[in-house]
Amino acid sequence: MPKHGKRYREISKLVSPQELYDLDAAIELLKKTASAKFDETVEVAVKLGVDPRHADQQVRGTVVLPHGTGKTRRVLVFAKGDKAREAEEAGADFVGAEDLVEKIQGGWLDFDVAIATPDMMGVVGRLGRILGPRGLMPNPKAGTVTMDLARAIKEVKAGKIEFRVDKTAIIHAPIGKASFDADKLKENFRVLMEALVKAKPAAAKGQYLKSISLAMTMGPGINVNPLRAVK
Repeated sequence: MPKHGKRYREISKLVSPQELYDLDAAIELLKKTASAKFDETVEVAVKLGVDPRHADQQVRGTVVLPHGTGKTRRVLVFAKGDKAREAEEAGADFVGAEDLVEKIQGGWLDFDVAIATPDMMGVVGRLGRILGPRGLMPNPKAGTVTMDLARAIKEVKAGKIEFRVDKTAIIHAPIGKASFDADKLKENFRVLMEALVKAKPAAAKGQYLKSISLAMTMGPGINVNPLRAVK
C-alpha cells in the first residue's frame, strides 16, 4: 500500500470511514477536504447491484450535468464536406477524416471526446485498438455517432458525460470541481443518480445502488447513504 502524505492524513481525520453521510453533510465535508494547489475534480464512485459479466446487466448511458464538469472538453469530429463545415461552425476543436486517423495512429491523442458521422465509421474503425481502451471510440449508444453534429458538440461542451459500469460493477464519474459551490455539486450529483436509476437493467435484482463514495482528486472517500441519494 502506498504511504499517504501528511496533508492527506490530516484531512482524512475529518472523515469517518464507517459513517454513511446524507448528501448535504457529505458535500459540506467534501469541500473541507479540498487542499491541493489546483482545482481538484469531484469524483463519484457508485457500486451497483449488477453482474457486469452478463450482457443483460450492463449499465451505460450519458447525462448532461446542469452545471457541467468544470473542464473545457476538446472535441474531435470525424466528418467530410458539409458535415465537416457544420462541425467547425458548432465549435469542434478538431475536424477531419483520414488525416486525423493517421495523426492518431502516429500517437496523437490531444482531445477528450470523439464524434463521427455514421459514414465515417468504416475509417474510424481502424482506431479501435487505440481509442477503445481509452473510452474515446465514437459509439451510437453514447450519441457520438450521429448526423446531428451541432447538437452532439453542444451537449459535450455543455457538460455531457458518459457513464459505464466497469468489470467490478462500479461507475466512476466527475460531477464538478472543488471551486463549485455546494448547490451546484448537489444538483449535478442528483442528475447523475437519476440517470443511473433510469439505466437500471431489468435483470438487476436486489439493492441497485449498493454504495456511493464522493472524493476530491487528492482526498479521501466520503460515503453517501445510497438509500437517500435519490429523491
